[in-house]
Amino acid sequence: MSEFRFVRMGFGADMVEYQVAWDEQRRVHAARFADEIPDTCLLLEHPPVYTAGRRTAPEERPLDGTPVIDVDRGGKITWHGPGQLVGYPIQKLPRPVDVVAHLRRLEDAMIAVCAEFGIEAARVEGRAGVWVLGDPIERRTGLGGLSLDFNPRLSSEDEEFDHRLVGPEYAPSNAGQRHEDRKICAMGIRVAKGVTMHGFALNVNPDTSNFDKIIPCGIRDAGVTSLSYELGREVTMDEVLPVAEKHLQAVLGNADLKPRVIENAAASA
Repeated sequence: MSEFRFVRMGFGADMVEYQVAWDEQRRVHAARFADEIPDTCLLLEHPPVYTAGRRTAPEERPLDGTPVIDVDRGGKITWHGPGQLVGYPIQKLPRPVDVVAHLRRLEDAMIAVCAEFGIEAARVEGRAGVWVLGDPIERRTGLGGLSLDFNPRLSSEDEEFDHRLVGPEYAPSNAGQRHEDRKICAMGIRVAKGVTMHGFALNVNPDTSNFDKIIPCGIRDAGVTSLSYELGREVTMDEVLPVAEKHLQAVLGNADLKPRVIENAAASA
């Protein structure tokens, strides 16, 4: 177990521009690599900004020319802005580095945060981040109670479905009304020289319609949500910060940082 500290960079009127936070990440990353500081998690809120990870496809970006910052993390395009708790854990990992194990620990921490607020969240196989699961397809309804059996996104024949071209009833921000899977916390990480960068973005009380301009995380058949939407009340950043720090400390700060043990299927057969 190693020391793990939190740095609250700025929230509300003091929210931090993305480039400023990125520069600070790199500075802290270099210091952690040199063992000048302990593992550190930067916590902050950004002004509105779209960022695109290395795997973002051109057609997933805004159609109206809205600026996007290309970054060196994994994952695809997402939005950051007011009402979203962003965390950048900068942690030295053991070698051989296990990136997936680090991602799973972040997911565990955010699932625990949601649980403390009474929200049942989970992982979705093959999709990073933390999700609120929707109803089975046969039980889903659309806005106004209409059946979505005709939903083109659920057809394997239309893998390129684009909600931006067909109207708000299919917008990612309306996924809760459609009873679909919806992401409550996005994740995108990078590990350089054995030290992590980037991290998570937990939707506390943002305007989720900002996600409607893009294909969030490149996912076309699900949407986004927030703590406030799921609870039906305004959840504040002041409520969430100490809870997030508690669970990040429990999961990351107290982690036994060993690579995952991957069973040999042939040997166990």
